[in-house]
Amino acid sequence: MKQLSYIAMACALVLTGCATTDGGGASGLSAVSSALSSTSAGGSGASKTENKVGAVLDVFKAVTVSDEELKSVALQYRAYGDRTEKLAPANNKYSQRLARLTRKHVNEDGLKLNFKVYLSKQVNANATADGSIRVYAGLMDMMNDQELLGVIGHEIGHVKHAHTMGAMRTAYMASAGRKAVAASGGAAAKLADSDLGELGEKLLNSQFSQSQETESDDYGLAFMQKHKYNVKAMEGAFRKLASLGGKQGGMDQMLSSHPDPGARADRMRDKAAGGK
Repeated sequence: MKQLSYIAMACALVLTGCATTDGGGASGLSAVSSALSSTSAGGSGASKTENKVGAVLDVFKAVTVSDEELKSVALQYRAYGDRTEKLAPANNKYSQRLARLTRKHVNEDGLKLNFKVYLSKQVNANATADGSIRVYAGLMDMMNDQELLGVIGHEIGHVKHAHTMGAMRTAYMASAGRKAVAASGGAAAKLADSDLGELGEKLLNSQFSQSQETESDDYGLAFMQKHKYNVKAMEGAFRKLASLGGKQGGMDQMLSSHPDPGARADRMRDKAAGGK
C-alpha cells in the first residue's frame, strides 16, 4: 500500500507541477521534467492516458534511484572513460604535476577524491559523483599551478554540493542503462560499454545551472582561502577561459552556462578583494 501511495504521489506531482527533494538532494521537479521531455508519445496502440501513466511510473522509478546506485554507475562510467580516453601514465609529466598539486586533497572536506589526466588538447576538466576528477592536458597547458588549483577547487565544489550527483541522476534516468540495471539486479549490475557511452553523451550535453556554477565558484574561492593559495588565481583562470572566445569547446563550454567566464572573473575579483 505504501508503494502505491508513493506512486500516486509521484503522479500527482507530475500532473500538478509540484516539486520534492529526495534524500540525495536532487530536485524532484527537475528530474520529472527531464524524464518527461525525453519520453516519446508512445505507439499508436497506446492511449494518451496509458502513455502518461507509463511515463509517470518510469519517472517514479528514476527519481527514487539511490545515491549508492548512482555512485556505482559513476564508477563504471569513469572506468569506461579511463579506458577510452588517452589516460596519462603515472610517470608522465602531466600526471606528476597534477599529483604534486592534489596530493593533500585526496581527502578533502569529507570527500574521497581521485585525480587523473587525459592527454587531450581540450581545455577541459570535470568531476563525477564518485569523486573522480579528470583534468585535460590542454587545460594544464593554459593554467599556472595556482589557476589550476582554483579550477580543481571549483570541480570539488560540484561534488561537495551534489551537483554531479544530480547530473548523473538526470542522465541515468534518461538512458537505456537504467532499465538494464533494474532488470539485472540493481546497483551491483554491470553496464555495457554501449550504455556507458550513451550515458556519457547525455552528461556531456548537460549543463549546470547558474546557481550551481556560482555555488561551485564560491566553493573554489573558499578552497583557495582555506589552503592559503593565491585567491586571485580564480579570476585569472576565468580570464583565460574568456579569452578562448568560443573558439574551443570543453572547459569554456562546460563552465560558461550563466554567467560567462568574463563576468565570473569579475565576480571572483570582487569577492577575493572582500566584496560579497
